[in-house]
Amino acid sequence: MNTEELRANRNASAEAHKSERRIIRNRIRRQREMKKNLHIFLVTICLVAVSSFTLSTFRSNAKNDVGVSDKYYKSITISNHDTLWSIAEQYMDDTHYDSIQDYIAEVRQMNSIEGDFIHYGKYLVVPYYVSHTGD
Repeated sequence: MNTEELRANRNASAEAHKSERRIIRNRIRRQREMKKNLHIFLVTICLVAVSSFTLSTFRSNAKNDVGVSDKYYKSITISNHDTLWSIAEQYMDDTHYDSIQDYIAEVRQMNSIEGDFIHYGKYLVVPYYVSHTGD
């Protein structure tokens, strides 16, 4: 073989090697794209499932919340052993107040009471709720 034939064989071999590397790179790129698309698809399916579950939970809660409560106010006479706490325990319900302190704060605000003391024989306006089923 002469030098030109050797050079031509090397060039052909180098071109074939470049072509194989390009084919391998393209195959790896396509595999990465497929994995990426699969991950996007799976994340989308998860988001749809979570959204559906959340929405169905909200809808079921709305269906079960048929009862309606009305807020009323009552004037009571403070007896000898009454405290704001004991009055709250009697008239407060856990559905409409987060804590007994919230109820007492509302009673204080409604009756312009600064401290914790109430006086025997005085009148106090207290809120209370009456629940009934909606129509």
